[in-house]
Amino acid sequence: MALYELTKTAITALDQTTFATQDINERMDLQRLLRQHIEVIAPDTLVIAEEFCEWDESKRRLDLLGVDRDANLVVIELKRTEDGGHMELQAIRYAAMISAMTFSKAVDVYRRYLERNNSTDDAETALLQFLNWDVANEDTFGRDVRIVLVSAEFPRRSRHRFCG
Repeated sequence: MALYELTKTAITALDQTTFATQDINERMDLQRLLRQHIEVIAPDTLVIAEEFCEWDESKRRLDLLGVDRDANLVVIELKRTEDGGHMELQAIRYAAMISAMTFSKAVDVYRRYLERNNSTDDAETALLQFLNWDVANEDTFGRDVRIVLVSAEFPRRSRHRFCG
């Protein structure tokens, strides 16, 4: 997809490039920058975990886990590869795996995230403030899971016709 810079006097095509050409790593660069500026890809989202891996019997790692203003969990999956590497299936799996997360579990996850990032913020207070809640509401927390995919490219999959 072509990108252009638009000014009052001109439209200029920008040179196409790749993450690899720009020496941008998935975790060290892309993930860090998007975590710090999550509004670029997921406005009104609070990141509560990075490299989340609290699954039973699995070593899988969810790149970024967030909560949006509507108290939905947000799975953010990143790929530096040019084809997206089946990230949509991976993100759906992660969404299913976190779909039962409670508010209290999210607070626990967020507390550890804040500690790893040397923050002295209280996780529960910060999460309640972000959600604009006075008290926790387990019934409305995490009812839905949103998925945000970030990749250099997404493959065009051929359409298949099935006859019945």
